[in-house]
Order: sequence, then C-alpha cells, then structure tokens
Amino acid sequence: MQGLGAFAMYPIPEGMRMIEYAGERLTPQEADGRYPDVDDTHHTMLFAIDDSVVVDAAVDGNAARFINHSCNPNCDAVIEDGRIWIEALRDIAVGEELAYDYAYQLKERHTPALKRRYPCTCGAPNCRGSILKPKRQARRST
Repeated sequence: MQGLGAFAMYPIPEGMRMIEYAGERLTPQEADGRYPDVDDTHHTMLFAIDDSVVVDAAVDGNAARFINHSCNPNCDAVIEDGRIWIEALRDIAVGEELAYDYAYQLKERHTPALKRRYPCTCGAPNCRGSILKPKRQARRST
C-alpha cells in the first residue's frame, strides 16, 4: 500500500456507505494544469466523476483521500448524483485497512513503461502490478 491509509475503527457491514470522497470540483483541464504528468510516477488525489467534473481531494478533501488502492478491495467507489461514495463490498473488521480498486483509466495502450508510472504494491495474490484498469477482462471458460 502507499500513503497513510484509512482503517476501520468499528465493524463495518457489507453494503454500508461509509464516506463521500470530497474535495474541490474542477474541470479536467483545470486538473491537468494543476497536476501535469512530468514525474516518473503518477500520484494525485484526483477522482473523475464524469467527462466534465474531477474532484481534487487535496483541496477541501476529507478522510476518504487516505483510502489506498488494492487489487483485492474491500470497498468500492460509487458515483451517484454527481457525488462519489465509498461503500463496503463485504464485512470489514476493526483495524482492517480500507481499500478500493482505483482502476485508473487511460485511453492509450498500456505499455510496460506506462504501467511503471502507475505502480501497485498492494501485495494481494491477484495484484495486477498497476493501478490501471485492465483494457480487457480475461475470458472465463465455461
């Protein structure tokens, strides 16, 4: 995991809406101007609601900004009525770290170099090695 993290202070039941991902609302152009991709790794507290609104939790954000990524998450980010909510995917025990799959989306091809810019260190058995959303899902055999 990366960053401070957020941890359950009490048992959280599956389906519980825990917190809104809050912050300053920007246009994608304002967000790109604020955080130009010039570093070797990508790290911001931006969350896109749609093609016209991005939330920057680094400005006026709350504790939701500390929730880390995991390829095996116990939470999910749900966008509803222009707001982002963090909900429990399963029962979460006291002291357990909260995490959701960032599933960061890029339009361009996911080259090895690009994947290195968006690393994942969650340690889950199914870790993709990247916070990027897979371009295609693996087919299940029937």
